[in-house]
Amino acid sequence: MVKSEEAPSLTVGIPVYNGMPYVRDCMESLLAQSYSNFEILLVVDSSSDGSLEYLESISDPRIRIIEGPRAGLIAALNLLLREAKTTWLVRQDADDIAYPKRLETIIRYAQDFPEAGIIFSRAEYYPPDRSFGLFRDSRGTPEELRAVVRSGYLLAFCHPTAVLNVEKTLRIGGYDRTLKHAEDADLWWRAALEFDLQIIPEVLVGYRMHATSMMTQGLHDDAVSGLYVQYRLLSSLIGRDPLPLERVQVVLDSLIDGRALRAKSHLRTFNMRVGQRDLFGAILAFLTATFTSPGFVARRILDEFQSKGVLRNGIDPALFQRARKELWPE
Repeated sequence: MVKSEEAPSLTVGIPVYNGMPYVRDCMESLLAQSYSNFEILLVVDSSSDGSLEYLESISDPRIRIIEGPRAGLIAALNLLLREAKTTWLVRQDADDIAYPKRLETIIRYAQDFPEAGIIFSRAEYYPPDRSFGLFRDSRGTPEELRAVVRSGYLLAFCHPTAVLNVEKTLRIGGYDRTLKHAEDADLWWRAALEFDLQIIPEVLVGYRMHATSMMTQGLHDDAVSGLYVQYRLLSSLIGRDPLPLERVQVVLDSLIDGRALRAKSHLRTFNMRVGQRDLFGAILAFLTATFTSPGFVARRILDEFQSKGVLRNGIDPALFQRARKELWPE
């Protein structure tokens, strides 16, 4: 284990809302890190499942717990930013796993790239022996990632792999509390236009996807929110103020590819069936996804094996321009 100094150099920030039973694995993975000079800051948001009692039972001076009323994920994330006492805030969710050298690798990259605004790594679905594939994410140099944003597309990263420079993230406003979803994608584009985004090309996080996780619920709402964030980006690029979501939701709904969205849902079911060792259910879900939208499934498979080229999220910006009278009225 890398020896600790007097003051922690990293803060691992974890929002917790009814995190049992997975928060045990999460905490054990952090306390077993090869690098030990860090603090674990937990915002426990009105949990009623014993999460707080479990966390308070852990005897380790590196743990700091903040209790709060149920104010939602974005409020918890911004509280983590405000309460962090170190330069870097390492994001992690209560149901995910930090692989043994995650923090050791992060501190090395933070020292090599101190100008970065956010550092990301790769993630795989967890547990790897009962899941399939890596999390779909953008890769490239800071300049390539910035060029994607300037072209009107969003970036894709696994949120719990993010390592935020606290001062720089707060300087651009932190997470936007007016959003209900896609707060991470919104932060990524704002940060990319101001600071370097640095990629660690290693899998350092096990991302757990299960039936109760936020990622598997409300795919349509997530799709609308993602398009709204892209609309906000495009508005920024052309120097216009975006309208509130309720004013443009009907337009954004019309831009959604319903077949691709259903195929995406079936692919997530496929991965969960793999985790449950339900071979028949997994095959059925994959075939259903392929039948629903062959193009979407083919692109997702190519993303999995793509080693070059910068992956981007969102739809063709030209589609927004076709609805410019509704989106940017004179």
